[in-house]
This record gives sequence, C-alpha cells and structure tokens, in this order.
Amino acid sequence: MSRLQKLFVTHPASVGESYTGHARFAGMTGLRLVGAGLACVVHGLLPFLFVRTASDCIRTLSADIARRGR
Repeated sequence: MSRLQKLFVTHPASVGESYTGHARFAGMTGLRLVGAGLACVVHGLLPFLFVRTASDCIRTLSADIARRGR
C-alpha cells in the first residue's frame, strides 16, 4: 500500500470502517451539525422557533457516535 493510500485508510480502519463508510458517516454528521447550527442562529433571533432542535440533534448524534465506538 502506498503512503498516499495509507493516509486515506489508516484512520477509518482503526475504527473498523472502510473509507467510504467513514466518509459517509462523517459527511452526514457534519450536515446534521450544520442544520443544528442554523437552527441555533434562527432560535437566537426568534426564540419561539426551534426551541429543542439543536439540543435534540446533539443528543442523537452523541448516541450515534457512542454506539459506533463499541
């Protein structure tokens, strides 16, 4: 395996994932965090909207990540 290939597969393999599986999970996690962040911004301006959206998202993401680490 070339040095370049190792850069892309070493970490995903260390957590029991393929490169594509790891990229998919990380990408979806990032998109969910962006959505939660946008909900926070809107909530800051209009506090009656998205009252629990970000906190619920963070709790769900935390549980998803904890499950994957087992």
